[in-house]
Amino acid sequence: MAPPFSNYHNLITASKIKRPNLIKALAAVILCSVFYLIGFYQNTRGSIPLPSPVLAQTQKNAVACVIPVAANITLDFEPHHRPADPPPSAAAVPELPPCDPSYSEYTPCEDARRSLAFERARLIYRERHCPASGEERLRCRVPAPHGYRVPFRWPESRELAWYANVPHKELTVEKGKQNWVHYEGDRFRFPGGGTMVASFGAYLLSRNVLTVSFAPRDSHEAQVQFALERGVPALIGIIASIRLPYPSRAFDIAHCSRCLIPWGEHDGQYLLEVDRLLRPGGYWILSGPPINWEGHYRGWNRTMQDLKAEQDRVEGVARSICWKKLVQKNDIAIWQKPTNHVHCRATRRVFRQPGFCTSQNPDQAWYTKLETCITPLPEVSDIKETAGGSLPKWPERLTAIPPRIRNGSLEGITAGKFNEDTELWQKRAGYYKRVDQQLAQTGRYRNLLDMNAYLGGFAAALVRDPVWVMNVVPVESRVDTLGAIYERGLIGTYQNWCEAMSTYPRTYDFIHADSIFSLYKSKCEMEDILVEMDRILRPQGSVIIRDDVDVLVKVKSIIQGMQWDGRIADHEDGPRHREKVLFAVKKYWTAPPPQT
Repeated sequence: MAPPFSNYHNLITASKIKRPNLIKALAAVILCSVFYLIGFYQNTRGSIPLPSPVLAQTQKNAVACVIPVAANITLDFEPHHRPADPPPSAAAVPELPPCDPSYSEYTPCEDARRSLAFERARLIYRERHCPASGEERLRCRVPAPHGYRVPFRWPESRELAWYANVPHKELTVEKGKQNWVHYEGDRFRFPGGGTMVASFGAYLLSRNVLTVSFAPRDSHEAQVQFALERGVPALIGIIASIRLPYPSRAFDIAHCSRCLIPWGEHDGQYLLEVDRLLRPGGYWILSGPPINWEGHYRGWNRTMQDLKAEQDRVEGVARSICWKKLVQKNDIAIWQKPTNHVHCRATRRVFRQPGFCTSQNPDQAWYTKLETCITPLPEVSDIKETAGGSLPKWPERLTAIPPRIRNGSLEGITAGKFNEDTELWQKRAGYYKRVDQQLAQTGRYRNLLDMNAYLGGFAAALVRDPVWVMNVVPVESRVDTLGAIYERGLIGTYQNWCEAMSTYPRTYDFIHADSIFSLYKSKCEMEDILVEMDRILRPQGSVIIRDDVDVLVKVKSIIQGMQWDGRIADHEDGPRHREKVLFAVKKYWTAPPPQT
């Protein structure tokens, strides 16, 4: 009789078997093969480090299959006989082919041709108007323009951008007197002057202040694109008839520099929207018309009477919503929103209009119509109290419990869960950097997108890196957490990922997608979401997707037809989790050279 197995590390098969059983031996071989295939399936491609010794065995009487693996050994599942990748100068022609080069700056929901079918009053035609599902939906990959180059690294990118990446010289002429942008050979230089998108934001970034700029896609069509190319957060957007895609009480400061928005018109709806977005005690800064009209009316080609009437309307709306004008000096005026609405409610005896809103959720901001009413602040027990709760200064604000969580406004999210989430993403970000060395490389990435941000933990874990993260809360999320993300001092927006994002192609260096495909499983096609990710991702940009292993296997099969390189790795806690992580890189390719 064979002795019992006591040393699996030194024993492969049992000895002293008098009559070998062919069936049992064959079964052992089959099971060993199954274990190997499971390991191959989980890792798919690439070298996956094993955190602990692996021991796979079957034991029946005297037949065993034992596979000892030391903790410091790496199993390499990479096939070393793959054909070479296609040359980077041209796109391959897989299942999702390249679009025509004319689509290199295509923004599906702000398409100029589609917008002509919509109302021009109040500039409604410049709002989001997305293509319907079907033939109009993009099913090709947007190419980078021929000659596209990897953008300058931050902070050099604040002053420089490659001309080939944003081939628009119009603003160098139109804004030449403002010293905003100069064209110099193969690049643009931004000296720091002017009033275009991101001039103010780029300056504040040097003071550790995070901004979000927005502007419509109009005659200055490249201004948002320039901002993003420079590494400054920006989105395509306009105040017209619907709310901006941000929660209430999101911003400490709102700034308008020659934005030419008719603030005093339409019963003050535009200023009421700014009021909704400002935190209690927040500031509104206005420069440009009509401020200091006395010294500029000739240059603005408007009469003194017209400009004075416009400023009077702005001042009247500001007073009616209880803002206090702090200062007007030269071309700048600053107002402050009250810290609570105790006094403002009392003044409704004098200012009967606008009243306080009673119907809509103040945070609801996805195709939500503007209202002619004041968004009420949370109730307070004392006139000196800050409505909704005060915030600590930065950087303590990042890890402090957000007031929306502290006050119990977010269902199911407690202070304990918030702290757990913060720690979890510190761990996950560390794991990502060990696998994706480019994420760990300082300066390699600048513009990051988190497609399903929850509480902003991923962005918070990267706060010491020279990057910014656009935190998206999908409108289909069970709990709206975007307000808490802003309370942390981070930025973000709402988005339905069955539609295109309001941004230009090649906006982001890096995209993070946590469970996004499971969230949209029954809502839209996986291919449509991946095509949009490809549109907004820069050549040689990276993607990390977390999801169920079955979902990731399907994703990986699709990206093979998109000129992405990808591999599936284990969960950071090991192979026993069904949730896996797909690491992918978009290959460099561009549109072909223009035909002469």
